[in-house]
Amino acid sequence: MKIKLISPQMSLRPMDSEYKRVLSPSISLLILAALTPPEHDVYIEDENVKPIVFDDTPDLVGISVNVDTSERAYSIAQRYRTRGIPVVLGGIHASSSPDSAEKQADAICIGEAENVWELIIHDVLYSRLKKRYYSDKPADLSKTPAPRWELLNTSNYLYTNIVCASRGCPFACDFCYNSCRYIHQKYRYRPVENVIEEIQQLGTRHVMFIDDNFIGNIPWAQQLIDAMKPLGLTWHAAVSANIGLHDNLLESMHESGCQSLFIGLESINKNSLKSASKHQNNREEFEELINKLHQRGIMLNASMVFGFDNDYPDVFNNTLDWLVKNRVETMTAHILTPYPGTKLHIRLKQEGRIIDHDYTHYNTSRVVFKPKNMTEKELLDGYLHIYHEFYSLKNIYRRMPRNRANRIPFTLFNLGYRKFGKITSQFAKLGLMNFLGKLARRLSYGID
Repeated sequence: MKIKLISPQMSLRPMDSEYKRVLSPSISLLILAALTPPEHDVYIEDENVKPIVFDDTPDLVGISVNVDTSERAYSIAQRYRTRGIPVVLGGIHASSSPDSAEKQADAICIGEAENVWELIIHDVLYSRLKKRYYSDKPADLSKTPAPRWELLNTSNYLYTNIVCASRGCPFACDFCYNSCRYIHQKYRYRPVENVIEEIQQLGTRHVMFIDDNFIGNIPWAQQLIDAMKPLGLTWHAAVSANIGLHDNLLESMHESGCQSLFIGLESINKNSLKSASKHQNNREEFEELINKLHQRGIMLNASMVFGFDNDYPDVFNNTLDWLVKNRVETMTAHILTPYPGTKLHIRLKQEGRIIDHDYTHYNTSRVVFKPKNMTEKELLDGYLHIYHEFYSLKNIYRRMPRNRANRIPFTLFNLGYRKFGKITSQFAKLGLMNFLGKLARRLSYGID
């Protein structure tokens, strides 16, 4: 049987460039391919890299769906279904909004695929495909195979040195998909030896961990980091703000080659944090956390969210001043977005405050709900303003790291990716993304 797996094209926000679409491939589809029994032929098409070929004849099509790509995914599904080719939808949006997704497909996979993918293939073979597949128990990550990288032309992507070492998060913030009902709330992690083996197979000393929360289990994270120390890596990850409570772990991160951490600070307003059930974030400890990172030469990518019910129009300038004063190296800003299925979506829907139901707008750059203490225009204008000002040449200079070793990667990201990304990302059209990634690593860290 021929199985085609598809990534629909992502939407771009006003500050995004083509880098976003070719930053890295969908690792979930690569793992899905590895889960497929070897007697079947699997191939992957990523619409972010090149147009989808529709004149092929697969026996089964699987499409990964995010909220902002859902309309495009449904359109792709329809083109195959009209030809009698069965389509299965999976991914975070199909899982969080199964009632709407199942109308657009022959079947949907809710949540993790490890325990159900082979069953789906079996049911297609015997023409008894069910509408929904969901595993009552979480996947055993010790049995999850390594991604099948050989199925992709890696030259099309900026980074293919990505690793997922764990799944889930011990926290369930109201605006996050981890608050959805389908999620297996238990934080799970892969055996350390499996992760180390996968890193070694990548053939690079630069690794991007894409876990929701790399430190969801502190003892395991310590074991993994200790095992990474002999590898001479440079690595990056996303962690929760409570990393500041674990000095020994931070020191081990530094010793093992950690260069930057993505942390969901979300807001400098403690009332906003409380309203979002962001209990792991202590506003009074943010400055101390940043100092601990900078003392160890670790850069911070701060995730900030605007539009909470305790936010007023002055939140943008207050946050900008605070970020610049603390020399936060990079910022990823978001307009609060009620993703379907989350606790936030349920609450705002009950309050009648959702004003935009076009899911292509649900990419954190549009105002899709009625804010409490500012107008929709004030929220959108403030969001665009803080991005423009944070990445202005003046504030890039003011945020320049005191640690000289960080200045080249800081400059490459702030200028090459954010400030002038729409220009430099034109290299994507020449198939040079992977080359650019390698060049950036050599300039920044002296490694491939």
